[in-house]
Amino acid sequence: MHEIWPNFFLVGAAKAGTTSIYTYLSQHPKVFFPAIKEPHFFTQVRPARQQRFLIEAITKRSAYLRLYAHATSYSVIGDASPSYLWHPEVPQRIRAEVPEAKIAVVLRDPVERAYSHYLMDYREGVQNKPFYQALLDDMNRSEKGWGISYLYYELGLYAEQLQRYLETFKPEHVKVLMFDDFRRDAKAVLREIADFLGLDSSPLAHVDTSRKYNSYAAPRNQYLRRVAGAKFSRMLGQMLVPRRLGVLIFERIFLKQATKLPLDPHARELLCSLYDPELDKLEKLLGRRLPELRNSWVARGRR
Repeated sequence: MHEIWPNFFLVGAAKAGTTSIYTYLSQHPKVFFPAIKEPHFFTQVRPARQQRFLIEAITKRSAYLRLYAHATSYSVIGDASPSYLWHPEVPQRIRAEVPEAKIAVVLRDPVERAYSHYLMDYREGVQNKPFYQALLDDMNRSEKGWGISYLYYELGLYAEQLQRYLETFKPEHVKVLMFDDFRRDAKAVLREIADFLGLDSSPLAHVDTSRKYNSYAAPRNQYLRRVAGAKFSRMLGQMLVPRRLGVLIFERIFLKQATKLPLDPHARELLCSLYDPELDKLEKLLGRRLPELRNSWVARGRR
């Protein structure tokens, strides 16, 4: 039987709009994404117990290929797993199966990305500490991994992550996008992606981009979330509830829309100092200035 593999990989970064892009692109008649947005197959994720409800990982080749078994009539077949940008072995693993794959990367101010990531973990009950303490503890963990540690800092090391893809695939097969551009004009970025993929962008003109996916929400009740949230997440994972349904149930019970809390200035200072040389390397790699990735430096008083 002929195997159907994805030919387009939206590899991250995490908390940089990939869920919205996945949802919008899925509405194009020539684009196929599976119902599981993040299979994580090429990362071979095996999450810790408390995160199994949050991470619906596919580890078996046969199960992964079943996701795409009926995608015979689509010109673009996608996988939107943000762990792929972080894991050092993924580019070579993808290339071994799909040598001509096209790769899209969305980059966000790494300080904002780390804090958004923390807020997601906090709302979902897998993180209870203040951000600064959670950041320090996670950076000092000896065991690292997607679904094992939080990787708040590591997921923002874009230069080395992007370089692996540029060294593995043709430069014209790697598209670098900016989260700020997507936030400002989502349809323009969708047109850019369509051009990159060789698609007619006109079907995307009617996509409702006013609705954002996986955006910030706050706990309805701090005590209830702290006492019951993580246990409820683990229970759903043990019951093998599908991730989409589980997230919907969790959000209805525990979350409400709210204004995002300001970032701790100590955490901002630490992350800006750590990411400064990393962004310098990224600018050198891409051959251009990237002020859109330094929003946090403006808040800190420099850019």
